[in-house]
Amino acid sequence: MLLTPEQEQIGRDNFNEVVGLSRRDFMKGAAAAGTGLGAFYFGYSKLEGKPVRTAFIGCGDEGNVLINEHPTDYMEIVAIADLRPANRERTFTGSHPVARRGLNAILGKAKAADVAKNVFTNHRDLLAKKDELGIEAVVIAVPLNQHAPIAIECLEAGLHVLCEKLMAQNVTDCKRMIKTAEDRDLMLAVGHQRHYSVLYENAAYLTNMGLLGDIKFIRAQWHRNNSFPNSDAWQKWDAAAKVDRDTLTEMEKSGQLKDFGYETARKLIDWRLYNSTGGGLMAELGSHQMDAASIFLGKVHPLAVQGYGGKNFFGMEGVGPESAWDDDRDIDDQIFVTFEFPGKTHDKNERDINVVTYSSMNTNRWEPYGEAVFGSRGTIVMKTEKEALLYKEASKDSPGGVEQRIWTVSSKDGGPVLDSYETSAPSAAASGAQAGMGASISRGYREEMEHFCYCIRTGKDELRCNGRVAMADAIMALTANLAMANKKRIEFKDDWFDPTSDACPENDPDVVG
Repeated sequence: MLLTPEQEQIGRDNFNEVVGLSRRDFMKGAAAAGTGLGAFYFGYSKLEGKPVRTAFIGCGDEGNVLINEHPTDYMEIVAIADLRPANRERTFTGSHPVARRGLNAILGKAKAADVAKNVFTNHRDLLAKKDELGIEAVVIAVPLNQHAPIAIECLEAGLHVLCEKLMAQNVTDCKRMIKTAEDRDLMLAVGHQRHYSVLYENAAYLTNMGLLGDIKFIRAQWHRNNSFPNSDAWQKWDAAAKVDRDTLTEMEKSGQLKDFGYETARKLIDWRLYNSTGGGLMAELGSHQMDAASIFLGKVHPLAVQGYGGKNFFGMEGVGPESAWDDDRDIDDQIFVTFEFPGKTHDKNERDINVVTYSSMNTNRWEPYGEAVFGSRGTIVMKTEKEALLYKEASKDSPGGVEQRIWTVSSKDGGPVLDSYETSAPSAAASGAQAGMGASISRGYREEMEHFCYCIRTGKDELRCNGRVAMADAIMALTANLAMANKKRIEFKDDWFDPTSDACPENDPDVVG
């Protein structure tokens, strides 16, 4: 959806206007909150007592983003573990001036030095010292194939777990994680951070109150262009530090690397490119979008999925630069998927279907990643997790479109109604909403960790993305992969979403038979 800068600004103002009008008192409270926006929006408070003593297992790109955002009032990092020497080092020195600043900058060198006393080459050595270090919880940000094994080891050791998304590489392992946590009365959170995004929370409020009217279609995409030589950010082997390549290659030769779940050193460093270690574009990128779509539709489970996935660029001789011809990745580089979700009256009318499409490709990034929610009365465009644009549909009473500013929200017999007028300046309501969402939009990392620690300290199991919620996201992504691999339309089954059932898509004869 290509818009002029002026039209985009109108969309931003419209979103803020409607949030400010429809949530006037709430937004005033958010702007005045003394506990931080996350606490105000998601129902937790400042931590009483000491911060939760936490270890980070996995300190790569995502792990260091989480370390960068960790809330020091709620969480005390006491130890880290990573198989890669360069990852362990950059956890302290940093690798990005904003997103991954390193513990020396975040905590100061004196406090960071205390953490540096407890640096481990693997999670098992860390767990052996958990009691001595007083570790209460772990944050896991390792390659996907090790999410479940490491999470279960940590839960069995009595530690609360916040695991990066995707929850696990198969649904069977998701259910094992849930059972292990629930049997031990421990917190299991999964890092689908949109559940803690102030921006998405307000957008979901508008869709759930019916302001967009009848939603029939959500279009989501995450497009990238990796067609230029050495442009694929997931292909890290050649650029990896020599100490990593050498260390991991020695571990590979000795068989030690296999003990930690990796066949080769290359598959650990470039883990996103291989089916044995990752989950492809759908798991790594599409799971974010499907999570968002589910939130907008009221967290309903999908009915069916079908799609196409192919390795259409990398490894294709005669296509693209020479570096792409001999690429040995397993995963598809282009995927296009269609989900069917139940509409609000689907239980009475089977024709009431909401369609969600998702596409991810590696050869064009013309549009930014995000989601567009199309309703009969309006459209919301979520852009790169940082912006929300709102536009009204034309009606018999008022115009609509990308040039129109929304100025009122009224209630009529058919539900809430938007009205619009020719372009002008936004009102005070829009300014109030912006203040109530903060000057800069948080992606939710800090808030998810704050709430995780709050739940640990209070014993309240109200995690917004607990194991059961996250398993539904995993089922959507993993079943889409199965639909593409088996070239069939797959209907979702209720018992797949039941953590007490052994039924899973990967062992269902209707799927893999």
